[in-house]
Amino acid sequence: MNPSYKPEGYASVSVYIIADGAQQVIDFLIKAFDAREQRRFDMPDGSIMHAEVLIDDTVVMIADSGEEIPAFPVWLHVYISDVDDVYTRALKAGGVSVQAPQQNQDDPDRRAGVQDPAGNTWWIATQINS
Repeated sequence: MNPSYKPEGYASVSVYIIADGAQQVIDFLIKAFDAREQRRFDMPDGSIMHAEVLIDDTVVMIADSGEEIPAFPVWLHVYISDVDDVYTRALKAGGVSVQAPQQNQDDPDRRAGVQDPAGNTWWIATQINS
């Protein structure tokens, strides 16, 4: 297969977040997940037309909402190396707890949930037992 059909380092599927206050979400992702901004295109009014941040091996696309494209909250699931650390960092970055870190008996993952400043819910997990 020809590898040039997509940018290098991109997965075949990427989440695209439309948010009121996209910059706040980007700041949250940088502080909570050590995300790195990859690309960004601003509108003349300073709003974000399109931005991309990298969380580990995944590109998350994000833009500010507008009249034609309203914001809508989404749920995302992210595997991370230390759920307790990222949960604490997410709260310090302005996130709101949805679920403190916990592990259910039949679940190999220790999982938590945090809502970002735009209302998106980030389910974060670390596999403990495989």
